Amino acid sequence: MNIQSVMSVSLILFSVIDIVGTLPVIIDLKNKGVQIDARKAAIYSLVLLTVFLISGEGLLGLFGVDVKSFAVAGSLILLFLGLEMILGIRFFKEGSSTGSGTLVPVVFPLIAGAGTMTTVISLKSKYEAADIMAAIVINMVLVFLVLRSTGWLKDRLGDAAIEVLRKVFGIILLAIAIRLFKENFHIVITPDKHLTFVS
Repeated sequence: MNIQSVMSVSLILFSVIDIVGTLPVIIDLKNKGVQIDARKAAIYSLVLLTVFLISGEGLLGLFGVDVKSFAVAGSLILLFLGLEMILGIRFFKEGSSTGSGTLVPVVFPLIAGAGTMTTVISLKSKYEAADIMAAIVINMVLVFLVLRSTGWLKDRLGDAAIEVLRKVFGIILLAIAIRLFKENFHIVITPDKHLTFVS
């Protein structure tokens, strides 16, 4: 296990999950009387992301998609997520909440949504699975702590500070998206040298 890689992946996942940026949503849910169990939310998210880390590549194989191609697709999703965070524009539409709390919408789509799942499997093209798993665990601990401390964080940070943090992590996401695209796109478009053409 590489500590530097673990920290890099942890930062990437922290930016994608954006638990700080979703604080206004979580606080609003609690103000409406929605019950959110921080421990269950963290555990459910951990299980979901672990399953996708282990079997996601196999699932892609069923559709004939390799990790490099998925990484390119993932970089585009990260690009739009970053733009959402910076510009406040909604590219991804989500269904309305029915009042359920811990599983929907907190675990999915706020924590372990499509963006996070895409990022997890995209990172496998660059990092070891053990490093990604460690980063997932670190982030779930942070998710648990934030969910348990939403009231305290709201009083200490304020809406303005939360919005600033959201934009900062949006810029980080844009940089990550560009790097992922540069590292994988040229591999995807390179012709297979083993192919032979018969006239």
